[in-house]
Parts: sequence; C-alpha cells; structure tokens
Amino acid sequence: MENVSINMNQTKTPVYFVDEKDIKDLVKQFNPTKKIGDVKIPELEKKINEIPFVDSANVYMNLNGNLNVDIKQRIPIFRLNKNGKDFYVDEKGVEFPISRNFSYPCMLVMGDVEASEYQELGKLIEKIDKDDFSKKYFIGIKKEKDNYNLLTSDGNYKVEIGDLENIDFKVKGFKTFVEKYLVYQNPNKYKKISVKYNNQIVTTLNPYFKENDSILRNAPKIEITKPEEKPTQLLASVPVKTETKKAEPKPEPKKEIKKTEPKKSEVKKESSKPKKVEKKPEPKKSSEKKKETTSKSSSDKKKKAKVVVE
Repeated sequence: MENVSINMNQTKTPVYFVDEKDIKDLVKQFNPTKKIGDVKIPELEKKINEIPFVDSANVYMNLNGNLNVDIKQRIPIFRLNKNGKDFYVDEKGVEFPISRNFSYPCMLVMGDVEASEYQELGKLIEKIDKDDFSKKYFIGIKKEKDNYNLLTSDGNYKVEIGDLENIDFKVKGFKTFVEKYLVYQNPNKYKKISVKYNNQIVTTLNPYFKENDSILRNAPKIEITKPEEKPTQLLASVPVKTETKKAEPKPEPKKEIKKTEPKKSEVKKESSKPKKVEKKPEPKKSSEKKKETTSKSSSDKKKKAKVVVE
C-alpha cells in the first residue's frame, strides 16, 4: 500500500523497538480489500497501542487521502533484573519486555525494586546521566534489602546511598571524597563507601587487598601533601588519646615538691632547740646568785655575832 505514511518519534538516542514493516503488516491485516477507505482506523489504532514498545499511536486520514500512522515509542530509563527476569522501565514507570531486535543503552538495575519506586529511581538515573562525573563513575544500581548501592567503573567497591532521598547531597558528598582523597588511593582498597549518613562518609576496607608501601597512585609531586593531611584528619582522635595517657604521670613530680615542705619545719624545730638551751643556764645563774647572797648574809651574821661576844 503506497498511500500509507508511518512516522516514528525522534529522540536524542535513536529507538528501534518498532519496525515500520511490522506496522505495515498490521495495516494490511485491517484492510483486506487493500483500499484505503476500507481501513478500520479505530481498530488499527487500538491494535498498535497494544504493542508493548509503543507509548502512544495516532492513526488518521489526511485531506489527500493518505493514511498516517504517528507512533511514539517507549524510551527506557533503566533495565531491571528482578527475580531472574530482565525488562525495561520507562519514565512513567511502565514495564515492557526486552526486544530481540534492539537493545537500548541504559542504566542496569538489580534487586527487588518495588513498582512504587520506579519513578524516584528514574529521577536518580536522569540526574546521573546529566552529570558528567556521575555518568563516568556509576554504571549500575543494586538494591540489597532496603539499601540502594551505586556500582562504579573504578575498582570493585560500591557506593551505599541508602534510600532515594537527598540524592543530590549524597552524590555531591561522594564526588568530594573522590576528588580530595580517593584519587590518591588504590580503588581496590575499598569494599564499600557509604554516603547514606548525614555529614559523614564511612568506608569498608577490602579484606583481600594487600596495600603497597605507598598509598599514592600517580599523584603529582606538588600535591603529595594532600593525602598526608587527610589521614591525620581522620585519625585526629588518636593524638588526643595519647596526650591523655602522658598527662597521667605529671602529678608525681608535684608530690616530690610537696615533700620538701616538711624539711623547712624540721629546720624550724632545730632552731627552736638552742633557744631552750639558752634559757636553761639562766636559772642556774640565779641560783648561784642566791647562794652567794645567802653565804654573804650568813657571813655577815657571823661577823655580827663575833662583835656581840666582844
């Protein structure tokens, strides 16, 4: 049928889920007489809309008597592997099967993702696609229990983001961690990097990784000080603990200083002893004086007695 025009929607990334030949075969099925005027347009339009790869279809006759079929194909936001089955999900959260003839390049998602999460997950993937940094690093998403993890192209670690809230803040935190620290590390050193917590990043080391003598990898000589500063910030609590341990023996020399105080008191006691010694001879002198006076008085009496006899 030469008077049939089929128009597919134009997108940045071409989509070829629906083939023009397949649509023309459908038109023939609904036009057994091969006359354009005999085409059952409503039934044909309904049949095209039932194709899982078609988002919407519009069938109509123009003034020239030509049959027009406008088709908008579904554009996958991500490809989901769930319970051993693969299928696409579009921006509206609609599931549709994988095509045997065409594979659309999009983010791969794995895990038990609920249908109610499709649109929020789609928004996350759209943000990743628009950001050059995120598009370079993140190649997949995996849901484990209630946590979402971003799979990276650099190393074997995963980035744990938790739920789908505050995605911009979480991705920004990971970007800062990569630019300021991770670029100087071997990416195989880590098993998991978690950004799901507020204002902090928690890393889990890979137990099978053996680190080389130097943690730097292709770092410029000018910026060698950067990785040295970062570990000291992460271990800032260590010197605090060591300082507290060193501060414990400090009171001991103070006790020795206090021991010198009683020495002064001993000196005072020794100085007080000679004072007592000086006081002791004083009564002896007085007694001697008394003896002298008594002897003198007795001698005087004797003299007086002698005078009386005369």
